[in-house]
Amino acid sequence: MLYYERGNPQDNLSLEDLKVGLFAALDALGPRKKVLAIPPDMTRFYSRAGDLTRLVYQYYGDALTDILPALGTHYAMTETEISRMFGDVPMGLFRVHNWRDDLVTLGRVPGEFVREVSEGKVDFDWPAQVNKLLVEGDYDLILSIGQVVPHEVVGMANHSKNIFVGTGGVEGINKSHFLGAVYGMERMMGRADTPVRRVLNYASEHFAGDLPIVYVQTVVGSTDGGTATRGLFVGDDLECFNKAAALSLKVNFQMLEEPIQKAVVYLDPEEFKSTWLGNKSIYRTRMAMADGGELIVLAPGLKEFGEDKEIDRLIRKYGYVGTDRVLELTRRNAELQNNLSAAAHLIHGSSEGRFKITYCPGRISGEEIESVNFAYGDLDAMMQKYNPKTLKMGYNELGGEKVFFIPNPGMGLWAWKEKF
Repeated sequence: MLYYERGNPQDNLSLEDLKVGLFAALDALGPRKKVLAIPPDMTRFYSRAGDLTRLVYQYYGDALTDILPALGTHYAMTETEISRMFGDVPMGLFRVHNWRDDLVTLGRVPGEFVREVSEGKVDFDWPAQVNKLLVEGDYDLILSIGQVVPHEVVGMANHSKNIFVGTGGVEGINKSHFLGAVYGMERMMGRADTPVRRVLNYASEHFAGDLPIVYVQTVVGSTDGGTATRGLFVGDDLECFNKAAALSLKVNFQMLEEPIQKAVVYLDPEEFKSTWLGNKSIYRTRMAMADGGELIVLAPGLKEFGEDKEIDRLIRKYGYVGTDRVLELTRRNAELQNNLSAAAHLIHGSSEGRFKITYCPGRISGEEIESVNFAYGDLDAMMQKYNPKTLKMGYNELGGEKVFFIPNPGMGLWAWKEKF
């Protein structure tokens, strides 16, 4: 059921607009005694999920007993990050998801179904894993809060992904990432109906029916001045996701008339500290990049490759070497077979030899950057040449050079029309 909807590409919802919409939906749900909120972490700071979680606390007060950020494989949020994103929500409400330990398996999506939706590219079943708090917490409402936006693994982020990946476990995250990678990221990004989404939907329909989950979903677009909230959709089924995804495609997707010869992407140091996250600069632009072009990534906060220590080790060992090589290495090495999300990430983070990727890191060495198959650029020099404070979103002319600037790759998807 859809409890609230508002949105169009020109809309710009204020905090008061979000409050009116959210409270109308919560009123329609009726009184609740024990509520769990599942917002994203700092990597989705601009989703408005922080504001919405704060509004949930205003509405329910003591009935909101737990907040479980959907970390997936990410580090736990720091108190500083929690304060910045969620404001005055009490620190004592926040819980930490551990993707290796805090799990319950609700059921398994049959291997025949996974094989069918993947067109035979993988042949395994898939575990519907969630944090045990969802099952053991005795909640009468679970609010899954987040942003619908193009995504490299599932096509469009959010809805059941926030549950089964954001609070999921090692096996489920590994297999879903690998499924998306071998099926083909470029076949999925910006699409609401994909093999990974179908697996998540199967799990939601068959195994999570007893969980009182309601989805609170935003659509947020980039502007030259920052961001604008274009939509809010609240519901307990696929309708609210499909409506948000349709709006996101209009808001977050830019179709280009010609491929980009040189792109510059800026990674906010508060949001992007690893290539695991920072490679959104690659994922979201690869369909727009020209063969032989260059993608320059300004990454002042970059300090590591993977946020998980084992994934970081595997990225350093094998590097971003393209699909065929990664699949060969995965066939030959058990450690990649046991960490399929890392293998998938190595595929996602390669240009497949089509264009040059120059990373300009703030807190990691040039030798380390080059060791994983990227080119290295000096951050200070590149920031002077391509100043993110003076560049405008889209094309810029700099000394006769045409540069396409993206201030936040997590907010969109770019493609040359012949590639989409």
